[in-house]
Amino acid sequence: MGKLFATTVTSARPREREYKLTDGAGLYLLVKPNGRKLWRLNYAYLGKQRTLSFGAWPDVGLADARERRDEARKLIAAGLDPSHEAKLAEARAMLSEENSFKLVAEEWVAKQEREGMSEVTLSKIRWLLAKAYPRIGSRPVAKITPQEALAVLRSIEATGRYESARRMRSVLGRVFRYAIATTRAEMDPSRDLRGALTVPKAKHLAAITTPKGAGELMRAIEGYTGHAITLFGLRLSAHLFVRPGELRQAEWSEFDFDRSVWNIPEQKMKMRRPHRVPLSTQVIALFEQLWELTGTGRYCFPSFRSPLRPMSENTVNAALRALGFSQEEMTAHGFRAMAATLLNETGKFNPDAIERQLAHMETNAIRRAYTRGEYWDERVRMMQYWSDQLDEMRDGARILKPNFRRA
Repeated sequence: MGKLFATTVTSARPREREYKLTDGAGLYLLVKPNGRKLWRLNYAYLGKQRTLSFGAWPDVGLADARERRDEARKLIAAGLDPSHEAKLAEARAMLSEENSFKLVAEEWVAKQEREGMSEVTLSKIRWLLAKAYPRIGSRPVAKITPQEALAVLRSIEATGRYESARRMRSVLGRVFRYAIATTRAEMDPSRDLRGALTVPKAKHLAAITTPKGAGELMRAIEGYTGHAITLFGLRLSAHLFVRPGELRQAEWSEFDFDRSVWNIPEQKMKMRRPHRVPLSTQVIALFEQLWELTGTGRYCFPSFRSPLRPMSENTVNAALRALGFSQEEMTAHGFRAMAATLLNETGKFNPDAIERQLAHMETNAIRRAYTRGEYWDERVRMMQYWSDQLDEMRDGARILKPNFRRA
C-alpha cells in the first residue's frame, strides 16, 4: 500500500477489530474499534523489533507524524534508540518543571552560606529574591524569558529603588549562572538587561571630613550615655576605620595584643583576602577596657540579645543618630572616609599605604601588580599617628553632651 492522504486518514472508519493504514518507512495509523486513530512507528534496533507512539490523530496530523518518523529514523541511523531518547526527553521536561527558580535560588544561597558569605550580604540577597519569587519563583528556571526577568526588575524600579533594581539584576544573573553550571538551564535571561535599567545617581556615604568636624564628633562620642559596649564601638570605629561589618563581627581570638595586631580572616573581608590591622596604644587600651565587659565570650561586640551573635549592624548608626548626627552628616561607614581624607591631606603617608589599610583592591591590574606590598611598617606608624590625631582633635574643646536637636 502506498502513502496515505489526509482524506484517507480523515475518512477511516472503525471496524470490529483494529486495523492499520500504512504510510511507508514503518509509519502507520492504527484505527481502534472505538474510533481512536493512533500514529505508530515500527522499527528495528539492535536486531529487535520495537514500536514508538507519536500520539493520536487529529492532535498529530499526517505531516507531523511523518516529520517525527523522519527524526526517529535519523536517531536510529546515529545508533540511538528513539524510544529511549523519547523517555529521556520526557524525564528532562519533568525535571525542568520541578527545578523552579525558587528551588534553584535557595540552593544557590545555601551554597554561598557554606562558602562563608557574610550574614549581612546573605540577608540582602534573601530580601531581593523574596521580591522576585511572586513573579518567577514557581517558574521552571530553564523557561524564564528575558521579558519575565525584566518584569521583575521593572517592579522594583516602579518603587523608585533604582539601585535595588541594579542589584536584583546581578543576583538574578548569579542564580541563572548557577542553574547553567548545574545543567538545569542553558541561558541567563538577565544577561542583556543592564541597558534597560535606570542608572541610579551616585550616592556618597555621609562622612565628616574636616579636622574641626572630627573634633566635634570625637567629643560628642565621649559624651555618649548609652550602652557601654556601643560607646566602645563608636570609639574604635574612629580609631580603626575598618568596615562596620568587620568591626561588629570582631572576635577576641583574632587579636594578638603581644604583637599589637588584629588579624581579620578572609571570609569576613569584602574582597575575600585576609587583612591585618595595626593596633595603636590607644586602641589596645580601649580593648583592655572592653575585655572587662565581653572578654568571656566569642565576640568583642556581642548582641544585646544573645552573646552567640555579634552586635546589630544598625547599632553604631543608631548611636550616631542619638548623638544628633543626621544620616546626611555621618554614618558608621563614614569613619573610613574621615580617616582616608584627613590622612591623605597630611601628605605624611603614601596613598597606597592608606588604601591598603582601608583594604581596598586596586582595580587596575597593572598597577595592582606594582602595589602588592603591605606597607606594614608605614601602616603601623600611620595608625598610631591617627589615634594621636583623634585625641588632639577631641581635646581641642570641652566634651560635648548629647544634643538631640542638633541642626
